[in-house]
Amino acid sequence: MANSSSARKRIRSAERKHEQNRGVRSAVRTAVVKARRAVVAAEPEEAESLVRLASSALDKAAEHGVLHARNASRRKSRLMKLAAKVAAAESAAPVEATVKKRPATVRGTKSKLGQTAKKSAAGGKAKPVTKTERTAARTRRTAGSSGTERG
Repeated sequence: MANSSSARKRIRSAERKHEQNRGVRSAVRTAVVKARRAVVAAEPEEAESLVRLASSALDKAAEHGVLHARNASRRKSRLMKLAAKVAAAESAAPVEATVKKRPATVRGTKSKLGQTAKKSAAGGKAKPVTKTERTAARTRRTAGSSGTERG
């Protein structure tokens, strides 16, 4: 607990700012999701206005310090890139194929699961990628085990 009155005040003001920033971040996320859905659904007039609104919301959030400026810039870039890609491929390919799924994340880092399967399918010995696999490989090496039996 804070001991001084100024520290207590900082806690109160930080809590107020936290609540306000949560609302802004949520509104930004909603704007970006709506824009992406309109772009993927191939609704050009609606998509253009929603992309513009999302871009504006990202800029405002960055300007007020809710988001980092580079974070907002990166998100805008990805949104514009998707819109341009869909507009270019609108007549050539189905729109659903142009949206790339992002890999699952584990504690803020990109998941490396499945990479060992890719390497082994390509031929050659697969290196352990995850921490669990590395630990298991190390214990097998030190124990002289083949890794097939558990104990």
